[in-house]
Amino acid sequence: MVQVEDYNEAQENCHEPQSVINGRPPSKEGVSPDKEKDGKDKKKEDVDDLKKELDMDWHRISWEELCTRLDTDIKTGLTQEKYEEVFAREGPNRLTPPKTTPEWIKFCKQLFGGFATLLWIGAILCFIAYGIQVSKYVDPPEDNVYLGAVLTFVVVVTGIFAYYQEAKSAAIMESFKKMVPQTASVIRGGKRSAVDAETLTIGDLIEVKGGDKLPADIRIVSCSSFKVDNSSLTGESEPQSRGKECTDDNPIETKNLAFFSTNAVEGTALAVVISCGDKTVMGRIASLASSLGSDQTPIAIEIEHFIHIISGVAVFLGVTFFILAFILGYEPIEAVVFLIGIIVANVPEGLLATVTVCLTLTAKRMAKKNCLVKNLEAVETLGSTSTICSDKTGTLTQNRMTVAHVWYDEKILKGDTVPGKKDREFDTKAPTCAALIRIASLCNRAVFLAGQDDTEILQRNCQGDASESALLKAVEIAWKDEGTNTEEVRKNHKKVIEIPFNSTNKYQVSVHEMPDKEQHLLVMKGAPERILDRCSSILLNGEVIDMPADSEYRAKFNSAYMELGGMGERVLGFCHSFLDTKEYPMGYAFNNEEVNFPLENLTFVGLMAMIDPPRANVPEAVAKCKSAGIKVIMVTGDHPITAAAIAKNVGIISDDSKTVDDVAKDMGIPVEEVDPNQVNAAVVHGSKLKEMTAEDLDCLLENHQEIVFARTSPQQKLIIVEAFQRAGQIVAVTGDGVNDSPALKKADIGIAMGIAGSDVSKEAADMILLDDNFASIVTGVEEGRLIFDNLKKSIAYTLTSNIPEISPFLFFIVLSIPLPLGTVTILFIDLGTDLWPAISLAYEKAESDIMMRLPRDPQKDRLVNERLISVSYGQIGMIQASAGFFVYFVIMAENGFRPSKLLGLRKDWDDLNNQAVEDSYGQQWSYADRKVLEYTCHSAFFVSIVIVQWADVIICKTRKLSVFTQGMNNWVLNTGILFETALAAFMCYTPGLDKALRVYPLRFWWWLPALPFSFTIWVYDECRRYLLRKYPGGWVEKETYY
Repeated sequence: MVQVEDYNEAQENCHEPQSVINGRPPSKEGVSPDKEKDGKDKKKEDVDDLKKELDMDWHRISWEELCTRLDTDIKTGLTQEKYEEVFAREGPNRLTPPKTTPEWIKFCKQLFGGFATLLWIGAILCFIAYGIQVSKYVDPPEDNVYLGAVLTFVVVVTGIFAYYQEAKSAAIMESFKKMVPQTASVIRGGKRSAVDAETLTIGDLIEVKGGDKLPADIRIVSCSSFKVDNSSLTGESEPQSRGKECTDDNPIETKNLAFFSTNAVEGTALAVVISCGDKTVMGRIASLASSLGSDQTPIAIEIEHFIHIISGVAVFLGVTFFILAFILGYEPIEAVVFLIGIIVANVPEGLLATVTVCLTLTAKRMAKKNCLVKNLEAVETLGSTSTICSDKTGTLTQNRMTVAHVWYDEKILKGDTVPGKKDREFDTKAPTCAALIRIASLCNRAVFLAGQDDTEILQRNCQGDASESALLKAVEIAWKDEGTNTEEVRKNHKKVIEIPFNSTNKYQVSVHEMPDKEQHLLVMKGAPERILDRCSSILLNGEVIDMPADSEYRAKFNSAYMELGGMGERVLGFCHSFLDTKEYPMGYAFNNEEVNFPLENLTFVGLMAMIDPPRANVPEAVAKCKSAGIKVIMVTGDHPITAAAIAKNVGIISDDSKTVDDVAKDMGIPVEEVDPNQVNAAVVHGSKLKEMTAEDLDCLLENHQEIVFARTSPQQKLIIVEAFQRAGQIVAVTGDGVNDSPALKKADIGIAMGIAGSDVSKEAADMILLDDNFASIVTGVEEGRLIFDNLKKSIAYTLTSNIPEISPFLFFIVLSIPLPLGTVTILFIDLGTDLWPAISLAYEKAESDIMMRLPRDPQKDRLVNERLISVSYGQIGMIQASAGFFVYFVIMAENGFRPSKLLGLRKDWDDLNNQAVEDSYGQQWSYADRKVLEYTCHSAFFVSIVIVQWADVIICKTRKLSVFTQGMNNWVLNTGILFETALAAFMCYTPGLDKALRVYPLRFWWWLPALPFSFTIWVYDECRRYLLRKYPGGWVEKETYY
């Protein structure tokens, strides 16, 4: 049992010292109302204090002490005067909403964060360079103004786009917010009234009924058949009965407390409010979640790393050539302009837009597959995940109790658990089975909600508790095969009297009139051992026989009961009796207060076992995770036996793995004698976890691959996540309850449930599963890994053209040749022709091994690493630059300027006053004619880059596989190649663009010199990837596999 720490101490840590109550010091236990200082003066709770587990003594103290502490009365409630005094001190009964980030700050983060910073620096440097040129030249070139303006435009548009995407997800989030119950029925001064739930305070006497959401933490004064759904707090799907007696030291487990925002399923209760708002159990959990900070996402870390690399390369080249410019005799101002120019030339202007659009496309794909991403960066985080800590109820399971097995005629047989799939083994035509189905139909208060005739029986909604609803569905399927239904059977067996189930007797009994017979049938269900004890005979193969005197039948009963219980199933026993017609004739006055009918010497019929079954596709999803090297850990508030059974069912604990309990059972030795480090799987109870030090927990995680944590508290879920993060894991956490929210917030990626999830859990999460299905996470992992691979490819493609863009500028400085490529044409490449092909790589399908490899190591497998820079800049980029210079020299030579003549020509070439520059053949060129030739060369260099980028985008389709294996089925990419070619032709041949953008038409054969270089790139990279596949781990992989 999870033990929890002192509530009073936690409260004292959170608030100012409290005063004496009614002239006496408060007891060490409990929280007295007068001890709290004014609500406005509350001290902010420290995260470490909030992580401490909760203990309180409200459930243990006598009513006299409770009434004294709260100055209330359990019959008349607070007086109006006392209520006003306490409410003024305690404040409204509501959770303090977590601090939200103002929209303008969110927008600024998109506008100035991460990669955008690099572009802003580039834009500012452009404007500085232009300012320097204005001070030096009469007619300064305007290239830097264009570039600065375009960079600013790109950052602003991309920022608006990213902000819009995340704002759309935020709008969906707003629709989820319905946390606090609206009204409550309260008794003050002996008068009953309906009030706004926010106006409740501690000491109030309230009435709660089935269907209500509890408005505060309460202690029950009296109740009738009262049950609550604690699943949002503990993860248990079975409704918990509540009573006025303290049954456990643990406040979560005791039956006389119920908690804020849990649901009353049935019955009624009169209760005293013991905690309100932030001081409730749920309030503490919500406060813990909102006080936890979020770390940087893996993709944000990668982009930051990429910025460092690019900035490092840019500054290194800039400073190197700045020094070189001095050595070559350039003026200081010119050298500074060169320095800025080289730094800006290294900025891949289109990459920010590419990354944002790629992440957005993936987020949209994931939304279609039921994964709503609240934060674009979370798209990739899921792909980096190495450990998934999954909740059980509703995520791995269907959150719907189902009859999994029945036992009659000394046989265990399967029931239907998956909608649309017939797994049932029991035969309704067998007399014993027919009797069992009849009892389960009649001794059952659950009914189907109206208007569901066309719905699959297992998926219908019922009114009634989970166990009875499960029985109703099972018998409805059975009756349907017989051509009738449960409603008809109940009509034919009119109920005469009923004794509802209660926790003392542990049985439910009802008496019915038999159709076509003047006889009564008594049916009973309940705890199996209690039911068997009330029986003197058994129904075996349709015959009633006396209970054997020996223990053989009981041994078989116990064996079946243990086997079903060991599978984590909830087992109920069923018996009946045909009442004597003389003693109990039709019209007999049955009495359920002073029972006047037999409850002993009944006939035992069989057992039915229920479980919240695993979702059909979860085992396959878990297997996929394991093959992808992802640890799947179950963290649940449910019972260890149930948790372990489901874990084995879905493959979290493998068939060949054994826990210490399994080993102890096989060897016939006590559990204490088994070395826990010698087994691969572990089922850890919350009480054991509480006793562990951080080192013990780290050791457990290191030595066990398959782990189930059961009966865990919200604070323990958080501690488990932190332990995995200490071990260097990237952790995904799934959850639906408020109890999951601290762990969801702390995880690298929190995944909340869209259907069953609480508002607090959705607020804390980064992603929401719209279908509450674990299998959707595996789809998300695949998409996350794919986007990481594809972003690498997009970046490799985009960076490659940096070399043919930068090198003309470097040659311009060092060799003093006329500028081969202008700023405007660089912008055409980065924001025009390259953009579509770069984004199209986001549509590239996965390489075949994507879910067979281990999760990436965040320290080693970076988005941009030295090998990617080496391949893009040092290999493919160099071939592309060669193609550009080849075309440049061809056109210059055709127009009379041989390469040797161009060296050192820059000063004369750019001299506005020199109208007679001679070429290699003695022809004289005016300034205007020279510039037309230069801009024609810019256009040709630009076209050559487009042509070599054809090959580049094709080789970037895969990092290891051959293009022949991958295929050319990405039609977005194929269209992108056509688009960039068409755009280049449009730029060159559209009349008027020579004046506006200085892009000049080219002769057809000037398109051709780059083709051999494009072919060379493709052949070279196919050979490189062939060597990667042929010699895994070899020199080529170590040096070039990015």
